[in-house]
Amino acid sequence: MAFKTRITEMLEIEHPIVQGGMQSVGYAELASAVSNAGGLGILTALTQPTPAALSAEIERCRAMTDKPFGVNMTVFPTINAPDYKAYAQAIIDGGIKIVETAGTQAVREIWEMLKPHGVTILHKCTAVRHALSAERAGCDIISIDGFECAGHPGEDDIPGLILIPAAADKVRIPMLASGGFGDGRGLVAALSLGADGINMGTRFCATVEAPIHDNVKQAYIENDERGSFLIFRSFKNTARVGKSAVSEEVVRRLSQPGAQFGDVQELVAGAAGRELLQTGDLSKGVFWAGMVQGLIHDIPTCQQLIDRIIAEADAIVDQRLASLRA
Repeated sequence: MAFKTRITEMLEIEHPIVQGGMQSVGYAELASAVSNAGGLGILTALTQPTPAALSAEIERCRAMTDKPFGVNMTVFPTINAPDYKAYAQAIIDGGIKIVETAGTQAVREIWEMLKPHGVTILHKCTAVRHALSAERAGCDIISIDGFECAGHPGEDDIPGLILIPAAADKVRIPMLASGGFGDGRGLVAALSLGADGINMGTRFCATVEAPIHDNVKQAYIENDERGSFLIFRSFKNTARVGKSAVSEEVVRRLSQPGAQFGDVQELVAGAAGRELLQTGDLSKGVFWAGMVQGLIHDIPTCQQLIDRIIAEADAIVDQRLASLRA
């Protein structure tokens, strides 16, 4: 059976499962596979080198699926900032109606561009206060990211078991639960905690269609729930990455008194991470990975993964939970 929630209705998808936007991973191959399987696939705008390349990727994805898909736009402070507004215009010109955003308050300028074109804004937050601020600013959907997530979990260190219901108590618009989700148990838990669906990143990286090297996918299997490190804590820009010899070295260097970003820059550079994903050489850089690695034991297709999640969730609701009632 399908689970009908505010998320499935608003996004016009079959299952309340969204693939988060991921740098150097969110290409048409993965996004279309997730959408074709009944979830919502998402392209990552800044994975493309130019707005024109994003336009081409949108068209490529549209040729691979007739289902809804979205585009991620993340706005973070950077020395050489991309032309965010040009990327947003490419999204508008491409007829995209669902955009996942994240980052600083500067992203609101992007919202102002998108909203007049009927675009549904799905904004990622790591704190209830930020979710409420985004809701007041006119966002349509909140993705609340718990401490377990890959990438940037924020600085509050609140795990999903607390963060999701705390947000559900106050946020009135539809909400996705993110961070630590990878199977039917997680979906049922998220719905029970007050979310309308789940957002998965790391779990979708470990699928057949994810455009990354098999060595990286194998690393997700080999790592367990302890298989990640938090880096950049001292810079107030915490990031969770997969456990490897390189990330261990990053942690070691940053633990030294007076450590600066320059001490690890060559290890954590975006170009190094892209090379790692493409070549499978884990000595080249670091890769994003969440605690959900402890629940990853195979590399299914996106269709197999989503079908399995829904079947597991059905069984939990119809059998396990029903059998517990007196």
